[in-house]
Amino acid sequence: MAEVEANQESPPEELVLDPIRYPEIEKHNLYGAGCSFAPDGGGLGAVALAMADEGYLIRNGELLTLAADKGSKEMPYLARRKYDGREYSFTLDLDEAGGEQSGYETTDYRGTLTVRDGNDRVLYQAEGLTQCGA
Repeated sequence: MAEVEANQESPPEELVLDPIRYPEIEKHNLYGAGCSFAPDGGGLGAVALAMADEGYLIRNGELLTLAADKGSKEMPYLARRKYDGREYSFTLDLDEAGGEQSGYETTDYRGTLTVRDGNDRVLYQAEGLTQCGA
């Protein structure tokens, strides 16, 4: 019986991402080229930032920093498709063919953000607006 219990995985957590707002960007100096993801129905607040070297999420008010997977696909403005951290990883998939210029140095895409835990279980998945720029 103990062996069966030891081999059972706990259920995946229900991951809720907090928006990354200007005060967090300013406090943690999250400026630069890359892509931000805002889920449909969630307002304009981005819940993920994908930059050249690092990606960012906020969970329970805590900023999580993930390393860019340099072997993953390079996206617009030096962002990467995949980012890895201690507890989580995330992928950002874009419809690059459908991008529309939204500003002087920004382009909007439809995208999908998927966050996984260390056991590769999907904890969060949403479609939304991905804005890439400098």
